[in-house]
Amino acid sequence: MSHIYEALEKAEKERNRQLKEGEGAEKPRKATKEILSLPSSPFDVPSYPLFQTGSLAAEQFRKLRTFLLKTESLRTIMVTSALQGEGKTFVSANLAVGIAFDLHLHALLVDCDLRNPSLASHFGIQDGKGLSDYLLGKEDLGSLITRSRLERLSLIPGGEVSVNPAELVGSKKMEALVEELKNRYDDRYIVFDTTPILATSEPEILSELVDGIILVVRAGATPRETIQEALRHIGKEKVLGIVLNQIEFKSSGLFQKYFGADGYYYSYGYGYGYGKKKDRKKGK
Repeated sequence: MSHIYEALEKAEKERNRQLKEGEGAEKPRKATKEILSLPSSPFDVPSYPLFQTGSLAAEQFRKLRTFLLKTESLRTIMVTSALQGEGKTFVSANLAVGIAFDLHLHALLVDCDLRNPSLASHFGIQDGKGLSDYLLGKEDLGSLITRSRLERLSLIPGGEVSVNPAELVGSKKMEALVEELKNRYDDRYIVFDTTPILATSEPEILSELVDGIILVVRAGATPRETIQEALRHIGKEKVLGIVLNQIEFKSSGLFQKYFGADGYYYSYGYGYGYGKKKDRKKGK
């Protein structure tokens, strides 16, 4: 995982450099900031990047989907973060949406945050029943899998807030549930949105049951030491990678480093022509 720390260190150095430059730094291009910054209320349907035509953020979620689908024997994916407020639920939801956008795959999004379940309301599901009710033996699994407005995306809501969430997630019934969901359909990927690692114990339990883990980190906010501590709690062997969330390219040089000089990325249909040369022919 040394490459992860190196990437974080580079991002941190770039941010410190920008802060030192202050007034002398080149101002960010407005279009870049709007595309790369996550909205404050990211779960309104228009704010899902994959529903936004020409969104650079949508393309990053497609890249994440492609990376995951190339990994052998990967069917169950846990998305978590070290601390609260880093965007793990936003990444979980958009990853599941991205998988469901594939023409041949299905996605099941499971809300494992039994302390503060929220995915149901984000997808417009009003029924309060969910995972906690199943683990308590109040509901059967079939009645809890809910179809979303997207044809190949289903959800299992979190259900009512639980007084013993760690015990429910650590139960044999939860272990059996993960195996059943994994083996029931060959074309379905299961994404588990769970609680923060350092604040709760559920991610440590669930990390033993899933095939892979994605760690969401808020750019410029989460210290590297905090990330390292989180990785020690869940183990590094299953960590597929880190999603650096809410990053802002405050200099044209940093933007060009990732997406090419002269607006290469935008000249191929993303961002509605941002960075495109005036004399470049349409469609080239």
